[in-house]
Amino acid sequence: MNTEYSGSLHYLWWLLLACVAGGLIYLLSPILTPFLLAAVIAYICNPMVSYMADRKIPRTVGAVLVMLLLLGVFAALILIMVPLFEKEANRLLDKMPAYLDMLKNHVIPWLESRLDISLQPDMNVLKEALSEHWKSAGGVAAKMLPSLTSGGMAVVEFLVNLLLVPVVLFYLLRDWDMLVKLIDEMIPRYWHDQISQLARETDRILAEFLRGQLSVILLMSICYITGLWLAGLEFALPIGLVAGILVFVPYLGMIVGLMLATFAAMMQFQDWSGVITVWAVFGIGQMLEGMLITPWLVGDRIGLHPVVVIFALMAFGQLFGFFGILLALPVSAVMLVWLRHLRQRYLGSDLYNS
Repeated sequence: MNTEYSGSLHYLWWLLLACVAGGLIYLLSPILTPFLLAAVIAYICNPMVSYMADRKIPRTVGAVLVMLLLLGVFAALILIMVPLFEKEANRLLDKMPAYLDMLKNHVIPWLESRLDISLQPDMNVLKEALSEHWKSAGGVAAKMLPSLTSGGMAVVEFLVNLLLVPVVLFYLLRDWDMLVKLIDEMIPRYWHDQISQLARETDRILAEFLRGQLSVILLMSICYITGLWLAGLEFALPIGLVAGILVFVPYLGMIVGLMLATFAAMMQFQDWSGVITVWAVFGIGQMLEGMLITPWLVGDRIGLHPVVVIFALMAFGQLFGFFGILLALPVSAVMLVWLRHLRQRYLGSDLYNS
C-alpha cells in the first residue's frame, strides 16, 4: 500500500511540474517567439557546428561561420529575388493602364449585369458624402490615434524580436552541446534510459519533418511556377514562388496563390477560360500536395490526424502568433511521440490492469 501511495505521489509530483511549466509557457508566450525561432534554426544548424567542432574548430568560431553562411544565403536570396520581383513589378506597372481599362470596360459591366447593381461612381453623391462627413473627420482621426500608436508599438516590438533572433541563435549554437549535457545530467537516473529513448525518437521525427517540409516547398514551388507558366499567366514566377513557399502553413499557400493568380488572370485574359485554367493549376497542385507529395516526403511518419492539425494551428497561433503557426506541426508531432509513450506505460500499469 505504501509503495502504491509512493508511486502515485511520484506521478502527481511530475504532473504538478508539467502544469507549472505549462503555466509559465502561457504567461511568457508574448516574449517566447524569438527564442523559439532561434531554437528551431539552432536545431537545424547545430550539426554543422558539431561537424566543425569534431575537427578541432572551436564552437564559437563554428557558430560565427554558420551565422555568416546564413547571412550569405539570405543576402543571395535577396540579390536574386529582388531583381526578379522588381522586373515583374515594372511589367505590372506597364500593363496597369490596360488592366484598368479592361476592369472598366469588361469586368465592371459583367458584374453589373450579373448582380443587377451599379458600380459606376456618382461624383455628386461622393461630393455630398464628403461634405457631410468632413466635420467629423477630426473626431475620427482622434479616435484612430490610439490605434496608430499601438500599431507603431507593434512594429517596434516586431523589429526588436527580429533583432533578438540572431543574438539568441549565436549563443544557442555556441553552447548547444553544453545545454544538452546539462539537461541530460538533470534527468533522474531512474528515468534516464526512457527519456533518452524519447529524445532520440523526437530528434528523428523532427529531422524527418524538416527535411520533408523543405522538399515539399521546393517541389510545390516548381509545380506552381511550371503550371502557371503553361497556363500562360504572365506573373507565373512570383505568384508560383509565393504559393510554394507558403505551403509550410497548410492551405495558406494555395489560398494566397489562388487569390493572386485569379486577380492576375482576370486582368490578363479576355475570357474566363484563362481564369479556369489557373484554378485548375491550383486544384491539381493541391491534390498533388495532399495525396502524393506530402504523404511521400513527410507521410504518416508524424502521424497527425487532420482535426489535430487544425486544432494545433489554431492553438499555437493564439499562443505564439505567426511563428506559433510555423511551429505547430513539428511541436505537435513531438507531443504525439510523448503521448504514445505515456499511453504504453498506462496500458502496462497496475491502474489499467487492476
